[in-house]
Amino acid sequence: MPDRSPLHALSGAVADGAVADGLAADGATAAHYGDPVAEQRMLAAGRAIVDLSDRGVVTVTGPDRLAWLDSLTSQALATLAPGSSAETLLLDPNGRLEHSIRVIDDGATAWLLVDAAQAAPLAAWLDRMRFMMRVEVADATAAWATLGQLLPEGAEPLVAPAAPNGVPLLWRDPWAAVQAGGWQYAAESEHPGAGFPAVELLVERARLAEVADAVRAGSLAASGVWGLEALRIAAWRPRMSEVDERSIPHELDWLRSAVHLAKGCYRGQETVAKVHNLGHPPRRLVMLHLDGSDALLPAPGAEVRTGDASVGTVTAAARHHELGPIALAVVKRSLDPSAPLAVAVDDTLIAAAQQVIVPPDAGATANVPRLPRLGAVPRAT
Repeated sequence: MPDRSPLHALSGAVADGAVADGLAADGATAAHYGDPVAEQRMLAAGRAIVDLSDRGVVTVTGPDRLAWLDSLTSQALATLAPGSSAETLLLDPNGRLEHSIRVIDDGATAWLLVDAAQAAPLAAWLDRMRFMMRVEVADATAAWATLGQLLPEGAEPLVAPAAPNGVPLLWRDPWAAVQAGGWQYAAESEHPGAGFPAVELLVERARLAEVADAVRAGSLAASGVWGLEALRIAAWRPRMSEVDERSIPHELDWLRSAVHLAKGCYRGQETVAKVHNLGHPPRRLVMLHLDGSDALLPAPGAEVRTGDASVGTVTAAARHHELGPIALAVVKRSLDPSAPLAVAVDDTLIAAAQQVIVPPDAGATANVPRLPRLGAVPRAT
């Protein structure tokens, strides 16, 4: 885990790592700086940066880097142009999610942006997979830091990203639209991801003190990570906090931005193809609109219930500046979209309205007819 950021020393900073009533005693980045609602509004308007310097950075250099990453992960990366952004997933042989990776290539280096806990194991796994490929892998988290903001098309970033090889290291989130070769299960004609123009900027870690000074001087505004989390949830945008040991991309609608269904083979591809073409994901992502009467937010892992039955778990929750308390949850595929739900927080049940993201009938896109079982007797009509 990187050391605490200089932006954490700003006046009013409250530690990240907590939701609801429990605040962490420490943390590398700030949850907010004293006014989370105002900060969130500035972030949504593209007028504030958010400190993401607790995230990890892995670099891959060498002439084979893009073709090699293409062969290992779910997105088509072999022809990624310098300065372009992509998102890809590293799956296990059974198609379960191991790493989500945000990729920028500057013509000399592929920069892999990941959550902090992913950096060291991802770098170690990639290093073991080099074989005869002309690539070098390094965990560069100690030298490089990430800042985030929402950046509408045509606007300029609030902090200039680094450009060590002449190409600015700005990752533009592809979640805003279904990517080439991807697929969207969400049935909404106006997907909220279209209003989430998130970017991540890479800067030398030593520059964080300079960024903090600009905030103190009033020439730059900062939001805590709670603001970004609320906007992410409202955009239905998955990240590794939605993932457990059973997760497959279909359950989270991650085929939208991080999977190319027509590319060559990669680890886990068979599961991706089978579930998408012939089966259904066993669970599905939903957004929950929570009753705010008790001013409680569920923590990740909180149980989602209908009646006395447990039907899923909350993965993330936040207070949105317009929508109020909201959450993402992974629930059973068979859960009725109209079923009354509640989320358990200690001894309190919070009423929740389900907004479908991944529908119960997601998958089975090949429409293969079901064949009668051998020896089955047709029913009389």
